[in-house]
Amino acid sequence: MSSTPAASVLFVCVHNAGRSQMAAGFLTHLAGDRVEVRSAGSLPADQVNPAAVEAMKEAGVDISAEQPKVLTAEAVKASDYVITMGCGDACPIFPGKTYLDWALDDPAGQGLEAVRPIRDEIRTRIEALIAEIDATRAKRTP
Repeated sequence: MSSTPAASVLFVCVHNAGRSQMAAGFLTHLAGDRVEVRSAGSLPADQVNPAAVEAMKEAGVDISAEQPKVLTAEAVKASDYVITMGCGDACPIFPGKTYLDWALDDPAGQGLEAVRPIRDEIRTRIEALIAEIDATRAKRTP
């Protein structure tokens, strides 16, 4: 097996504090080094949403050390998959990328009870994404 990641994925939301951080945390946790993971926001917050950190901790994933990052054209260019979560027209479009838009509730200002179902939906989508990446890689590998 090659040490080169099967794909690179960029998760984008406005503040890079909740949905995109949870998605990046799950993908890193579930896919390991098979997938290169990035996350960013069009208007990054000062910190990751504490309810998102707590919800992920309950799921066995620690995102407490993460910091919101600003979205750059370079991050998009370096990614095979660009998954947006409500950033709208702020997300740059480049040919040859796979763009997915995940309509997910925004956990901003929500308590832990409201964030848990968002977390669980993200995990389900991440598991499907990993299956898609693995299937695509299998088709390319003789």
